[in-house]
Amino acid sequence: MPEQYSTNARAALLALALANRAMLNTELVNDHKVRLGPADRDRLNTAGLLESSTNVRPFVHRITDDGIDWCLTDLVRSELPPRAGPQARQQLDLLRRLVPFLRQRGLLAEALRSGDLESLIRGVYAELSVGVQDWIRLARLRPKLNGAGKDEVDAVLVKMAKTGTVHLAPDSNRKVLTDVDHAAAVRVGGEDKHLIVIEES
Repeated sequence: MPEQYSTNARAALLALALANRAMLNTELVNDHKVRLGPADRDRLNTAGLLESSTNVRPFVHRITDDGIDWCLTDLVRSELPPRAGPQARQQLDLLRRLVPFLRQRGLLAEALRSGDLESLIRGVYAELSVGVQDWIRLARLRPKLNGAGKDEVDAVLVKMAKTGTVHLAPDSNRKVLTDVDHAAAVRVGGEDKHLIVIEES
């Protein structure tokens, strides 16, 4: 059986595995109701299950491959609390069948990567940004989107920009633009945009 961690630590690993991207600490709290305290965070980092960037605020967390393996082992081998009801027990039995089935057929990684593209973009942005509202080149962001097609990514970026909290802009210094920058640009209003900034929610 894998080493045991607190309920919050296990929930954080599962949330990150399902998201398949870096995640702000505030996202864990606000969206998943998981509070990863310093002791749990340090323990998971020391074990190599989690990588936390603590030099930025809010902290950014990313699960490692070892962390995903630990989660999957924990899912199929862990026991439910004594007071767990019959539905929870049946759900655990289902997971114990599904996880090995998907794993043996090489489909498990694909299943974990099936989250929505907007969430992935937001997570990659959080991973790449150094500070709050940091402008990031689309040329750096696109390669980390699990092979999503340019047209698909463009459509999501334009949709995100309409929210008013995501901004796309051209690079004013055209001389520094590379072929990669030009290829990664998204065209909005007849103008190529090379940079993105996402306001913190």
